[in-house]
Amino acid sequence: MEQNIDLNTSSHEINVIGRKEIYIGGVKKISSFDHEEFLLETTMGMLLLKGSGLEILKLDTQDGKVRIKGRINSLSYIENGKSKGKEESFMAKLFK
Repeated sequence: MEQNIDLNTSSHEINVIGRKEIYIGGVKKISSFDHEEFLLETTMGMLLLKGSGLEILKLDTQDGKVRIKGRINSLSYIENGKSKGKEESFMAKLFK
């Protein structure tokens, strides 16, 4: 039985467990990631997760769920399509 899930209407949830593990639901796409940052497109907008030693424990692309472990330092939603602060500051320095 094939199951179609419309991620635009699915719920978006975040569960942080002791700043060592995070579960995020309603993920449409992982735009970029490394051991310090994850940029995720969710049903509620772009979400930037910062920390150290970050790595994916589980990724369910059908249901739009991801589990990440590592030291979690911050979560923030990025409005109006703004990209990561590092890239913006680098570009600003380049064109001075």
